[in-house]
Amino acid sequence: MRDINYVFLLLALVAEIIGTIGGFGSSVFFVPLGNFYFDFYSVLGLTAIFHLSSNLSKIFLFKKGLDKRLLIYIGIPSILFVIIGGIASKLLDTYFLEICLGLFLVGLSLFFLIRSKIVFSAHNKNAIIGGSLSGFSAGLLGTGGAIRGLTMSAFNLEKSVFIATSAFIDFIIDFSRTFVYYNNGYIHKHDLKYIPFLIIIGLVGSFLGKKILAFIPQSVFRKTSLYLILFIGIVTLFLLFIR
Repeated sequence: MRDINYVFLLLALVAEIIGTIGGFGSSVFFVPLGNFYFDFYSVLGLTAIFHLSSNLSKIFLFKKGLDKRLLIYIGIPSILFVIIGGIASKLLDTYFLEICLGLFLVGLSLFFLIRSKIVFSAHNKNAIIGGSLSGFSAGLLGTGGAIRGLTMSAFNLEKSVFIATSAFIDFIIDFSRTFVYYNNGYIHKHDLKYIPFLIIIGLVGSFLGKKILAFIPQSVFRKTSLYLILFIGIVTLFLLFIR
């Protein structure tokens, strides 16, 4: 087990737990945290593989039905645009992508903190637009769950159905972008040693997140998560500007 960064693995577990409870998905925490330890492209590759296991566990833990309408109207555009975003990521400089990630995290957190009551209309058009944006963001920056969550919240789903449907869509997004990232050369042999750990972390983190969610109101944890996302985004930008 030499050359394994256990601090990174601990942060990955925390990211999975908070992402499950806060409703934003673990990638919004995992990507910027992983970026402190690995190059940006390696983080994208690890994120895709990490999410495959965590989303499978969420589908199993919250298996109370899937919303087939949203699987079509959000899922299909997400698959198409995650491929486009994944291809575009190879064409752009990593420094530029890291700046985009930092700005995305800051903008996302401020938007939800200021406009906490915002709700989109439950129209198929909005579902398609939200799916396209979340897929493109996931492919380009490694995270798009928050955009998808905002889109899905308009449809007033029961909590377990919401999480299971979101996890299923996220799973097919990750499955699609894994092939794109592999073709781009983002999945490196020297990083593969982390995959068994991340698979276990995905399962354990989702399980712990579900247990904690039964005792802590999601609204309370969601706001705390937003402040943490804001802090991570600011730190990401600061480190880039002093580099």
